[in-house]
Amino acid sequence: MATSNIIADTETHFFGDVCKNFDYAAQFTKHDAGILDQIKACNSVYRFKFPIRRGNSFEVIDAWRVEHSHHQSPTKGGIRYSEMVNEDEVMALAALMTYKCAIVNVPFGGAKGGIKINPKNYTVQELENITRRYTVELIKKNFIGPSIDVPAPDYGSGEREMSWIADTYATMNPGQLDAMGAVTGKPIALHGIAGRREATGRGVAIAIRECVGVAEDMLKIGLQPGISGKRVIVQGLGNVGYYSAKFLAEFGGTIVGICEFEGAIYNADGLDVESVFQHRKATGSILNYPGAKNLKSGEGLEQDCDILVPAALENQITISNIGSIKAKIIAEGANGPTSPEAEAIFYKNGGIIIPDMYANAGGVTVSYFEWLKNLSHVAFGRINRRFEENSNLNLVNMVEGITGVSLSPTQRAIVIKGASELELVNSGLEDTMIRSYHEIREIYKGNNKLDSMRTAALVGVINKIAVSYQNLGIWP
Repeated sequence: MATSNIIADTETHFFGDVCKNFDYAAQFTKHDAGILDQIKACNSVYRFKFPIRRGNSFEVIDAWRVEHSHHQSPTKGGIRYSEMVNEDEVMALAALMTYKCAIVNVPFGGAKGGIKINPKNYTVQELENITRRYTVELIKKNFIGPSIDVPAPDYGSGEREMSWIADTYATMNPGQLDAMGAVTGKPIALHGIAGRREATGRGVAIAIRECVGVAEDMLKIGLQPGISGKRVIVQGLGNVGYYSAKFLAEFGGTIVGICEFEGAIYNADGLDVESVFQHRKATGSILNYPGAKNLKSGEGLEQDCDILVPAALENQITISNIGSIKAKIIAEGANGPTSPEAEAIFYKNGGIIIPDMYANAGGVTVSYFEWLKNLSHVAFGRINRRFEENSNLNLVNMVEGITGVSLSPTQRAIVIKGASELELVNSGLEDTMIRSYHEIREIYKGNNKLDSMRTAALVGVINKIAVSYQNLGIWP
């Protein structure tokens, strides 16, 4: 059932920070105040409660679904499972989803969901009951569907929860051809897509690689261009943090520090990300990793490095610790990890922040690919892969016949190979992240009044969404 909600003052900062950033960027555009208010506001906020049985008693669960913008349909956004979740946070995350979709040119409006639980306190059966009941509540109010609102994983949820949502939706909508498109982040076996699990972290790594590849910008902050040898500290060893660190290491960076809620570890010579992950899996903690120095969690952010990747929760870098941050670049893998006050100080000191609404947009980009796959009912590469390989083989045979030069089996395999779904997804993700970075940078460099990449990104967002509303005929 729906109910009103009163949020304590201490819980209202996140959406306020998002709106503050929006209002600041809006002054650099020429749009009517009314359309700016429409872009900024959350269109639909649904708070509800539902009971579940735990043993011989009942527990009432608080939950939310927020649809921030309907300038594009469907809306899109993850579902957060956390005992810290509140309405303000869900509204802020929904707004950020709108903005990041616009930044990477994905045709969705933004949305977000939240269930106020700690998943660790519930059995698998109880989590399934909660997830399925949450889905039923969304269905009853028309807050889910492949052309309405498409959830995805977020903090505390994953492929398992998305499969429960997909099954519940399909069961309650018998005969709906596109039912699997009602949710993304599903397992491959349930019409998911290759590369979705690591997409957000891969996107963060590509964003950083693109940033440090611009020689002009790096020389201004005293760094050599290129990712090779850059020292990186990552906060969070969850899905986003783990894959960000993994791909940054593959690109040539050196992971010198990793922070988690139980503490942090640091080794100036570098850490093996996979080894640290396995150490935590075996011991329950990243602490006491061989060869690394143990630190308090907050201290881990303040160690010597070139790039800091906060990939945990919001509000981790504030005015209280920004003065101790030694990184020259902050790449926001999490949503809202840097407060506006801290960001202003960091830019004043000559740093660069790669904003969350761009940096972590890899997840929604690949979710878009999954949604397209579900609507088309065919996997990427399935129709044309063999045709491409046969065409390439014929070309190789012809060239060898003309030149008399024969390729080795390895060379031949490389040349004739057709693209798999994973390769196509990664290619599309990389192209999206590269294009979007330079689009933001061009806005930033093209207006000397803009003071940050975040402001530049939001200026681009506002212009795109304003055009969408005008094309819908809502605004003159």
